[in-house]
Amino acid sequence: MKIAVIGSGISGLSAAYLLSQHHDVTLFEKNDYLGGHTRTVIARPAPGIEIPVDTGFIVFNYRNYPLLAQLFAELDVPVHKSDMSFGLTADDGWFEYGTPKPWNVLAQKRNLVRPQYWRMMRDVLRFFREAPAYMAGGAKYRSGISLGECLDEMLLGDWFRQYFILPMGAAIWSCPTATMLDFPADSFLRFFHNHGLLSVSGQPQWYTVTGGAGEYVTRLTGRYTDMFGGKIVRHGATRVERRDAGVFVTADNGARYAADQVVFACHADQALALIDDPTEEERDVLSAFRFEKNRTYLHGDVSFMPKRRAAWSSWTYLLEKRAADQADDASHITMSYWMNRLQSLDKRYPLIETLNPARAPDPALVYDSFEFEHPIFDREAVSAQDRIPDIQGTRNTWYCGAWQRNGFHEDGLWSAVRVAAALDAEPAWDGVEPIKSR
Repeated sequence: MKIAVIGSGISGLSAAYLLSQHHDVTLFEKNDYLGGHTRTVIARPAPGIEIPVDTGFIVFNYRNYPLLAQLFAELDVPVHKSDMSFGLTADDGWFEYGTPKPWNVLAQKRNLVRPQYWRMMRDVLRFFREAPAYMAGGAKYRSGISLGECLDEMLLGDWFRQYFILPMGAAIWSCPTATMLDFPADSFLRFFHNHGLLSVSGQPQWYTVTGGAGEYVTRLTGRYTDMFGGKIVRHGATRVERRDAGVFVTADNGARYAADQVVFACHADQALALIDDPTEEERDVLSAFRFEKNRTYLHGDVSFMPKRRAAWSSWTYLLEKRAADQADDASHITMSYWMNRLQSLDKRYPLIETLNPARAPDPALVYDSFEFEHPIFDREAVSAQDRIPDIQGTRNTWYCGAWQRNGFHEDGLWSAVRVAAALDAEPAWDGVEPIKSR
């Protein structure tokens, strides 16, 4: 069969790679690079110094990313250990802490005499202790409630919410803390449990791709084109028509391509906008997903890290003001990734990626800027996820993307593997799940 795949993120590239081993595949990409949220750039902090830095996908682990681990093994992708930690700095250093060591947690000595801080720490330990039982169906548990409702029912304090759990959730899903309050509690607690985040120990070892995640994109693309004859059209799709004679994809250069099947490996709203005649069910399901724009800067401006060096963490959430309700009202997440620590890069040259800064970093220290879009997992989106199998295969149309599950690299690959299996291109990997309609 001839199959058109629209989008070259992890979902599109892996779908095209798997499908090309059995079919005639053409991949469409509108950007000037392949990889979607896998985006490695070269920072040049000094003459003659070039450092590859990841600005999208950065880390994975073997416990929670089993399909990605198998893909990397198949491609012989080199990886090394990463160092994951979380911290927060508020109001220009008025309050801050880091992890994972005690001296990171107590980086700000004033916290020793802050009653609110110790109440927050007690709430953290209580949340770790009670959340598993609550998730398993304790007396207070109500299925389908939001995270905000869950925190209310567990009687967790303001500092725990504003300076710990909401910032951490917002950092993981790259969304505002106000959005986190509407996040389904079921999904949130299950994710934290699966990733070992409901304890002070037991987290999986994280890894990063040696030389930058772009290395796996290069290897995956090479296999797709050179080994299996896959084609790449460096133009975006502008229209998809589904007719009795097949599927027709119009590109932004005016060219029209015929195929037997089409795989949308882009965001749900983008797919809906491309289809010229969506069914009512497709429209209902795809329109339930919303996406948040996040502007990123890769830079060397250390003013976007905590004042106290001991509070520097791999992920640092930035609060710009001290108002009690600030965390709930923020319209965008603001945080910094310490790339030197995450990727084991030369620490002589500070390399920091900051999302949605309230002010721009020092222009002399900016190496890159880009805008990503991340899915928002509210109750409407999570409910619509259950209906995705019902629209798969409709009029020779298939959908994949990380938005179908938790929004991470493993989820994008998971969705691509399911589509490939439905089109007789299932890989010989462990853990492949078929698409099942309700």
